[in-house]
Amino acid sequence: MALNKVEICGVNTSTLPVLKQEEKEELFKRIKAGDNEARELYIKGNLRLVLSVIRRFQNSSENPDDLFQIGCIGLIKAIDNFDTTLQVKFSTYAVPMIIGEIRRYLRDNNSIRVSRSLRDIAYKTIYTRENYMRQHLKEPTIAEISQEIGIDKEMIVYAMDAIQSPVSLFEPVYSEGGDTLYVMDQISDKKNREEHWIEDISLRDAISRLGERERHIIDLRFYEGKTQMEVAEEIGISQAQVSRLEKNALRCMRNYLRN
Repeated sequence: MALNKVEICGVNTSTLPVLKQEEKEELFKRIKAGDNEARELYIKGNLRLVLSVIRRFQNSSENPDDLFQIGCIGLIKAIDNFDTTLQVKFSTYAVPMIIGEIRRYLRDNNSIRVSRSLRDIAYKTIYTRENYMRQHLKEPTIAEISQEIGIDKEMIVYAMDAIQSPVSLFEPVYSEGGDTLYVMDQISDKKNREEHWIEDISLRDAISRLGERERHIIDLRFYEGKTQMEVAEEIGISQAQVSRLEKNALRCMRNYLRN
């Protein structure tokens, strides 16, 4: 058994107690009556819940001991604010509280600097969200938060995005049988997709088959964005000649690409 021992903050996780439903209900009655010993027992009986939550953050650079301690703060807040009359499982209420506490800690220790005004909006949003959850035991919508704090939905989303911790492209999100799926495998590069790359090669190949003057006109018109008049002035011919040469070059390119 000693070989399977795992310690976090000096706590042997294999010895953590698991409370039965009847024990939870009885302890909560004692907690509401002001029994601190019952509160301690309830905290110890739910430390496994904190462990299950911090596994979600195992790829972060933070020390697991620190995350466990922060998670325990979230657990204590959940115990102190839980309303037994609403017929909701304690774990359903506690998990978002624990996650929120850990995320707040990670944001505060983020090396990327965010403006004070955005942080204020984000923290106001988080406070409003947690307060709403304590009252209604469900997640509020962005519209509800916006109405409560009087800030546009777009600004709320922008502020919340700004304080998110950066994620490595090589962070694993799934692993089975030694075949690991990374974040970068789930990101679509719309600008550099394979079909665009092939189209670009074909287009450049078509341009390379034009005469030197036509190739120069196409480059000035479509890569440098100049007007026909500007091209005419640069190469010393009339605008009508530029138009005729451009149309001929585009026709030759289309014929090549169709074949």
